[in-house]
Amino acid sequence: MSFSGFVVQLLNGLAGASSLFLVAAGLSLIFGVTRIVNFAHGSFFMVGIYVAYTLVEKLGGSLGFWPALLLAAVVVGVLGALIEVLLLRRIYKAPELFQLLATFALVLVIKDAVLWLWGPDELLGPRAPGLRGSVEILGRQFPSYDLFLIVVGPVVLGLVWLLLTRTRFGTLVRAATQDREMVSALGVNQAWLFTAVFALGALLAGLGGALQLPREPATLEMDLNTIGAAFVVVVVGGMGSLPGAYVAALLIAELKAICIWLGVVNIFGFAVSFSKLTLVVDFLVMAVVLVWRPWGLMGRAQAPSRYVGMQEEPLRRAGRGYVIGAALFALVLAAVPLLTANAPYTVVLMIDLLIAALFAASLHFIMGPAGMHSFGHAAYFGLGAYAAALLVRSSGMPMELALVAAPLIAALGAFVYGWFAVRLSGVYLAMLTLAFAQITWAVTYQWDSFTGGSNGLTGVWPSEWLSDKRVYYWVTLALVGGGVWWLRRVLFSPFGYALRAGRDSVLRADAIGIDVKRMQWAAFVVAGTVAGLAGALYAFSKGSISPESMAVGKSVDGLVMVLLGGIQTLAGPVVGAVTFTWLHDTVARNTDYWRAMLGAIILLLVLLFPQGIAGSIKQMVDRRRKSAKTEAPALGEVKA
Repeated sequence: MSFSGFVVQLLNGLAGASSLFLVAAGLSLIFGVTRIVNFAHGSFFMVGIYVAYTLVEKLGGSLGFWPALLLAAVVVGVLGALIEVLLLRRIYKAPELFQLLATFALVLVIKDAVLWLWGPDELLGPRAPGLRGSVEILGRQFPSYDLFLIVVGPVVLGLVWLLLTRTRFGTLVRAATQDREMVSALGVNQAWLFTAVFALGALLAGLGGALQLPREPATLEMDLNTIGAAFVVVVVGGMGSLPGAYVAALLIAELKAICIWLGVVNIFGFAVSFSKLTLVVDFLVMAVVLVWRPWGLMGRAQAPSRYVGMQEEPLRRAGRGYVIGAALFALVLAAVPLLTANAPYTVVLMIDLLIAALFAASLHFIMGPAGMHSFGHAAYFGLGAYAAALLVRSSGMPMELALVAAPLIAALGAFVYGWFAVRLSGVYLAMLTLAFAQITWAVTYQWDSFTGGSNGLTGVWPSEWLSDKRVYYWVTLALVGGGVWWLRRVLFSPFGYALRAGRDSVLRADAIGIDVKRMQWAAFVVAGTVAGLAGALYAFSKGSISPESMAVGKSVDGLVMVLLGGIQTLAGPVVGAVTFTWLHDTVARNTDYWRAMLGAIILLLVLLFPQGIAGSIKQMVDRRRKSAKTEAPALGEVKA
């Protein structure tokens, strides 16, 4: 740990901060104006570096390198404008979370498009002309190109600041960030403004990707890796604040650099590996900042949107016909192993569908009736799975008892995380849940002696009497059915009514004596318990468990299931989970480009069913009932 090494690592952090700021700046602009949580923003970064690679090859030579990088950014900006005009403009009046679902589908489509155009191999571009060497700093060599990147960040920040403060376009953007409905009421062409801002944000992300060409190879994993870091920077800095994004990028990049410099340090006889903290330091920073300052370092509370959206009807208890239909459907599910005796894989797939339905139902419990968005619900699924595995392997606990204990451990995690989370709202609450989930994942991923680290745990099999997959399926069906039934019962209890009252109007609920935060905290515990049961069932069904069970991808899958089915109906998460899991399995087994096909199907469903599959079907049925009631008196008058 020399001083020269410390200085070089700080410079590395500055170079990384500039690249991260370019992506975060575009994401912050897009969210500030359009209110879209754009999951596809990392894809623009990835496309930028791939397009730059191709253009540098085509233009060639020293003179063509720098124009190629700028041209790549412009190409990505045009791509962003086309996506906004052709897709996002059609769903601006849909609920915000369905817009998120559409951008997630775009991630899948763009990833496979890049795979088809450039192939699966890593592509390393040439070094930048004029900046191929290094300079000596305190006896150590430092790349000249990284010094150039250190300068790029502040320059871009200055140019964007001038654009936003010295031009009419910038005035409109700042006004829309504060109150976009008022801007529209004043006669501003909101559609043009949204397109321009989206194109500018995509251009900045593309420029950030293009500038990485001489620094790192282009890979297909860049999109999700980048979007996670960009979200953290935007949230820590404050939504819509460009200076805040730059300060947050500096803070996070420098902390990572310091962790690398420290390496392994002995503290009171214990070896602490600070280098491993680089996996989670950004999420630790985000968690601390959001707990301390909920709107970010330089952010402000967002003005409430005047667009309320479609009014939600009160939940109604199941009628007799619905109960009979559900009972018949349960009998059909129970008969599946007998009807598919010659297709054993069907039982395995059905177990996956049931577990996914329970996981989605638990997430819907806090997203729909409680009105809280969660991007880290996989934490409780993973806690339940690992608790079941460790209890069986380490303590020799019977599998049946582990199925009872594991959900309680997941509930304990939800109890702790929920205490902090319910103090926030909206995107900030969602990002705090993501931070907690990533912290849990990082601990699991690196604790080799206890959790098995990246290798996970194997040999987690159910009891002997459940070794037959058909028997395990029936047990899973009973537990999943019981879990979904319990969630419904809770929603129609006094607690459930109080929970929905807090979602619909915090002020009114508080005025009649309802402790809204305590209700939401309890909802986190209920949802975490059920998610933990789903995780335990998953561990025993697969015989093993890995950190991927609580990674970001698992949380995103849960979000997609809930939104695809419809957040306004109790049947929505079950329908969405079955649809998504079945599509994922079927498409992945029949084409190499399964992501693009799955993404296209999700986009089609979003456009056709803006309220989700179950939500849209319910809406159509309600319309027919209303029209039938209005037509009945008219027919009676004709007969009279």
